[in-house]
Amino acid sequence: MKYKRVLIKISGEVLQGEQTFGIENEAVTRIVKELVEIHTTGVDIGIVIGGGNFFRGANSVIEGLSRTQADEIGMLATIQNAIALHAKLDEYHVHSKIFTAKPVNGIGSWFTTESAHAALLAGKICIFSGGTGNPYFTTDTAAVLRALEIEADILLKGTKVEGVFDRDPIKFPDATIFRSITYKDYIELNLKVMDLTAISLAKNNNLKVRVFNIRKKGNILKAVSEDNFGSMIE
Repeated sequence: MKYKRVLIKISGEVLQGEQTFGIENEAVTRIVKELVEIHTTGVDIGIVIGGGNFFRGANSVIEGLSRTQADEIGMLATIQNAIALHAKLDEYHVHSKIFTAKPVNGIGSWFTTESAHAALLAGKICIFSGGTGNPYFTTDTAAVLRALEIEADILLKGTKVEGVFDRDPIKFPDATIFRSITYKDYIELNLKVMDLTAISLAKNNNLKVRVFNIRKKGNILKAVSEDNFGSMIE
């Protein structure tokens, strides 16, 4: 494999599959099968999971709910998804460990850099949930942060499109894809596939980010093993 240690960002929406809400077994099974295939080659895997299939804090329209409270609900949603991934990995006899950004007794271990490194060295897939543990920060930012903390070779950002485009390819079919783009150009163009806080953190620490379509079978393996796949931000 091209990389020894990777951090994969999986959005909550990916786990809902063809449903409009919640978790679809077929979608989780497909993702886990690919993770298992990669893991068996000896690649260390960290995962940051989103929670948008249950709740999106920044877009909450619940009357009287503050942004901080909404984001806390969103953090809990990511923990639900972490439990689902952990359970499915167990079915395939692959050891994994859930880490939470805040203490959640009985579900996962509170994240520390040392404990995450120890779990990876023990051959476990690490599932990082709860975002950064702070409101106003997205799970994209959490993904960059955790990638840096576990010293990942690259961050693989799974999305519903093929990579980084100059415009939303779903709204604009003639949008142009960038196979490679610098952090500086990404920020100046104000592109949206990852928020600017996440990209700025990646830039400041020289963390490469590959953006790819995670909804297609086999694409996680391609993102780990192929050079010219998706879009690279570097």
